[in-house]
Amino acid sequence: MNIQIGDKVRFLNSVGGGTVTRFKGKDQVLIEDEDGFEVPALIRECVVVNETNMQVHTTLKPQIQPQQVPVVVPAKQETDALPLIETPEGERLNIYLAYLPLDPKAMQQSAYEAYFINDSNYYLFFNYMNRQHNSWYSRFNGIIEPNTRIFLEEFGKEDLNDLERICVQFVAFKKDKPYALKNAISVELRLDTVKFYKIHCFTENDFFEEDALVYPVVRNDLPERELLVSATELQEALQQKARIDRRAPQPTANKKKPASTVIEIDLHIQELLDDTSGMSNADILTYQLDKFHEILADHAGKKGQKIVFIHGKGDGVLRNAIEKELKTRYKSYYFQDASFREYGFGATMVTIK
Repeated sequence: MNIQIGDKVRFLNSVGGGTVTRFKGKDQVLIEDEDGFEVPALIRECVVVNETNMQVHTTLKPQIQPQQVPVVVPAKQETDALPLIETPEGERLNIYLAYLPLDPKAMQQSAYEAYFINDSNYYLFFNYMNRQHNSWYSRFNGIIEPNTRIFLEEFGKEDLNDLERICVQFVAFKKDKPYALKNAISVELRLDTVKFYKIHCFTENDFFEEDALVYPVVRNDLPERELLVSATELQEALQQKARIDRRAPQPTANKKKPASTVIEIDLHIQELLDDTSGMSNADILTYQLDKFHEILADHAGKKGQKIVFIHGKGDGVLRNAIEKELKTRYKSYYFQDASFREYGFGATMVTIK
């Protein structure tokens, strides 16, 4: 039984479901939920719901046996950390850089957004750099969680020459569980800046609703190009790190902070108000943003606290308003798209700094 447009489905590894509206690529479908939002999902993670039976569809992997089906944890848990859903293919590193024009209709003047994509089950501690005058300059560094994408920067046409040569270095790891060891990777890429002026170079992809220019960094654990580091340079780096570690103050016992739990806040207006009669769209947006500010104010002193704001996709008005506030009013806070495997493309995760 093949999945068809119009089928009623539910998600295998998360709460929710809806009606299949269209296909996206070979292994994804778009599903309209009860709120009218379209959510992307892997075909193999969908269950077709009929009156008499239900079938798990797999296109690239063998069907999951009943005893292997993971326990589904309700999405809303404010007291426990949300589980990370791992997939067999996620055990291989697939890492990408992506660039999107801010104004596709005016490519000659448009600025761009840069994203780092981690399509794996591993956390990555990474550094994104560009080369200028025989030296490297770090443009963004940090930790990205499994199966997520993270906003790196916005830049204009005047910055393209500086981005002809870029480098990404990272170390992969998992938290609180065993995992296969991955080598530290350093990959240098040369961007074809002419492509940034041509709209046809930005194509459909698996990570954004919009067309994007996607550069693979690592595919199936294989770097696109790995920089060679001499044994002498490696030894000097290790010795320098050892000297720094000896000088660093030793942590005091019994002062390890517990890992913060993830808080979920659903900003859909029907979750905030029982009745919206008489409210305009502007009134609704103002109420949702007031709730957003209220939550951040309540947790302002909790360094490291992670909060997932569920805003849905829709026409992107609420999402854009939230990102504008984070970039202007909360510049010290760290934010990124929440896991697209758990939330589709309808949530933003903020980390209090």
